[in-house]
Amino acid sequence: MKKAILAFVALALVMAVIAPAFSQETVPEKSGMKAPLKKEVVLLKYLKADKVQNFIYTFLTPGVGRVTSGPTEGSLVISDNPENVEQALQAIKKIDVKPADLQFTVQLVLGSETSGEGDDVIQRDPVVTELRNLLRYKSYNLLDSTVIRAMDGSDSEVRLGKKGDFEFYVRPKVIKDEKSSLIQMEVRLRQIFLLSYPANAVPAPNQPYERSTTLIGSTLNLKPGTKTVVGVSKLDGGDKGLILIISGKIVD
Repeated sequence: MKKAILAFVALALVMAVIAPAFSQETVPEKSGMKAPLKKEVVLLKYLKADKVQNFIYTFLTPGVGRVTSGPTEGSLVISDNPENVEQALQAIKKIDVKPADLQFTVQLVLGSETSGEGDDVIQRDPVVTELRNLLRYKSYNLLDSTVIRAMDGSDSEVRLGKKGDFEFYVRPKVIKDEKSSLIQMEVRLRQIFLLSYPANAVPAPNQPYERSTTLIGSTLNLKPGTKTVVGVSKLDGGDKGLILIISGKIVD
């Protein structure tokens, strides 16, 4: 009888030691449970929702994080673990800022191989003075000059010439670092020709009324406050050339 009692007491002591140890092993399992996903609605101020989704996904857990359309236009819903959602929100704040406002001065200059009177102002322009050493044109005349405003990352167009027969296009991108800024841009100059139809003909509703030819197309970097030649295009006849000159600045 005593042996049975001693055995029972020993078993009770063993269970008393094992039970706490077993309960402690289950704690990490509970603490390792996946935290509930966090959902956050983001209202974008300047960025377009469809343009930023792929960027947001770089901060989310693959196969878990989600980016969906929000309840209002220009909004998104981000869902993932709280830490990743917070990182995505902080990244959006850095890039969802007002685009830089830029101002360009565009000049169309006609160069001619034959001697003639040129515009005094354009003849004394430092850029044209430099062109005299590079091109064979003897006289230069300013055909048109205009100022065009553009937003960072957006397209802008303006018509030039006395008859509006030239079209200037620019798409700028501002590249900034800690020391300086640079305007990277796509530039295009087209010549517009109006189409004529017989007096008794009735053009179809979708029939074009003009055609165009690209004279100059280029991608260049421009330091704000400087002026540069974008390109030169020969005109019909061969002894004349159209010169596109541009300067630009970032408007505060």
